[in-house]
Amino acid sequence: MKKPKTPAGAWPELPPDPILRATTDTMQLWTQILGKVTLARAPWINHSWHVTLRVSARGLTTPLVPNGGAAFSIELDFVGHELVIRATDGGERRVPLQAESVAWFYSELMGALADLGAPTDIDIVPSELPDPVVAFPDDVTPRAYDPAVARAYWQALVQCQRVFTRFRSCFLGKVSPIHLFWGGFDLAVTRFSGRRAPLHPGGIPHLPDSVTREAYSHEVSSAGFWPGGRGVEAPSFYSYAYPTPGGFPAAKVGPPAAAFDTALGEFLLPYDEVRTAADPDEALLSFLQTTYAAAADLGRWDRAALECEEGRIGRPRQVRRS
Repeated sequence: MKKPKTPAGAWPELPPDPILRATTDTMQLWTQILGKVTLARAPWINHSWHVTLRVSARGLTTPLVPNGGAAFSIELDFVGHELVIRATDGGERRVPLQAESVAWFYSELMGALADLGAPTDIDIVPSELPDPVVAFPDDVTPRAYDPAVARAYWQALVQCQRVFTRFRSCFLGKVSPIHLFWGGFDLAVTRFSGRRAPLHPGGIPHLPDSVTREAYSHEVSSAGFWPGGRGVEAPSFYSYAYPTPGGFPAAKVGPPAAAFDTALGEFLLPYDEVRTAADPDEALLSFLQTTYAAAADLGRWDRAALECEEGRIGRPRQVRRS
């Protein structure tokens, strides 16, 4: 199959920390409020997939959120730099995205939902962030928001979504959507072996152990992209396995810039190593595939039953009689 050609310059250059993190930290807190609105209204779906955000043509959006016999969605538009709430009865509200406090954003969103007939009480404490944490209505500290930085980061997510989709298409087993977890602010895709996993120990800050244990109820190989943090300054791709099979940290993976971070227990690959590669897509696919293969081989997954060729545009996968 002819490989898709990536347009030159498709992978945007991202500013260095702390310029990038100043804006993405704000974006993360905004996405947490959006996610918690969905959490307050939607029935639980395995692995918390019901509350994740998706990359859209203009930014990040919630799924369709139930509201009685109607529904609504909430989008962070990083093209027009607006918060946009659209309801299925035709109602719509818009709030500008700007350098304001989290308390201001929270108040504007809650007011807009009430105006649309969807008042919502949410858990007002941020999740998965280290202490000290401040409740959304009490977080009056001015926050950075650089529209150019926000748009560049979203454009990076668009490229990640595209390559993650190619990687996802090579797996027949259970595999997650490509979605953004607002707790860690990471875009992720996860493959499952099909076997149950040991009970997760929990202990993630400001996240109930019951949520973590349900999320990791089965063996996984998970990969994703996030702006950095927890001792990692640069935006990076990551890959880990749960449970971590013996020998995984020493596994040989690609490309050469990928390395295992013992503090995080994950393989990391800096975003710039992908962006500046001769073929960024193939560099990222190498990282995704080799780290998955290490997890699957060392964990003794049934790879022959779980994998397939990369999906083709407009052509169903060929199914043969056994």
